[in-house]
Amino acid sequence: MRVIFMGTPEFSVSVLDELVNAGHEIAAVYCQPPRPAGRGKKDRPTPVHARAEELGLEVRHPVSLKGAAEQAEFAALDADVAVVVAYGLLLPQAVLDAPKHGCLNIHASLLPRWRGAAPIHRAIMAGDTHTGICIMQMEAGLDTGPVLMREETMIGAEETTAQLHDRLAEMGAGLIVEALMALEDLTPEPQPEDGVTYAHKIDKAEAQVDWTQSAAEVDRKIRGLSPFPGAWCEVDGQRVKLLASRLAEGGGAPGEVLNDTLTVACGDGAVELLKLQRAGKGAQDREVFLRGFPIAKGQVLTAQEDN
Repeated sequence: MRVIFMGTPEFSVSVLDELVNAGHEIAAVYCQPPRPAGRGKKDRPTPVHARAEELGLEVRHPVSLKGAAEQAEFAALDADVAVVVAYGLLLPQAVLDAPKHGCLNIHASLLPRWRGAAPIHRAIMAGDTHTGICIMQMEAGLDTGPVLMREETMIGAEETTAQLHDRLAEMGAGLIVEALMALEDLTPEPQPEDGVTYAHKIDKAEAQVDWTQSAAEVDRKIRGLSPFPGAWCEVDGQRVKLLASRLAEGGGAPGEVLNDTLTVACGDGAVELLKLQRAGKGAQDREVFLRGFPIAKGQVLTAQEDN
């Protein structure tokens, strides 16, 4: 098929690779424009942009698709279908209608649960036991279109957003290739009105750990916000990101360190911290972190910055 690919972050790269490997003709790749990044704040191309250039594909990065000129350029590609995965721009109706088979979205949840920007984070933070991938026929509403194919997977008890992200990216890449092969025979299934939830964009203000919450809630926040923006607390006045954890036995005052292996009491139960990161340092496994930044049994980790 002649395909327009529309995606921006790392999650989308494996999908682009799979479409190329499957022999589809990529008419053009659309992604977000390069933006300042790193210490020098120089414009850096997005992961999809960089990969598309490596593959020798045409890259387009309009700041909007609302203009008549951009829409005409899109339609002139005369594509069979557009494949959209974490692109980052709303698609006007003229764009949705331009390819022969419309625009297909690869969405990282079991729709209608977790429509919106952060379905992987929200599924873990909510304590969902299952998630998956949906191939959806796009329409004007936010992730409201009918579903063509879906695949389900369990969420591991210690799985972080980063780990689940990588698994779902692979699943999505495989599923869209299947969908394109069977496109003529697939029956779009309207999403039920029941069970709609919204995965709102993650706000950094959510990232403070509140040790008075239950261990289950604290553990889900740590895993759900790993690696970005990273749940955090303060240790001796320094902000420390908590990037991996698991539920543990024990109890005490909220935030109290219960042993020498970073088991921390919560409002109910305890969590064991497995990976941490200090400001200006890389992420470290617990044993390595403690060698450079000892945290003693009985110490209390705080939830809020000192004023």
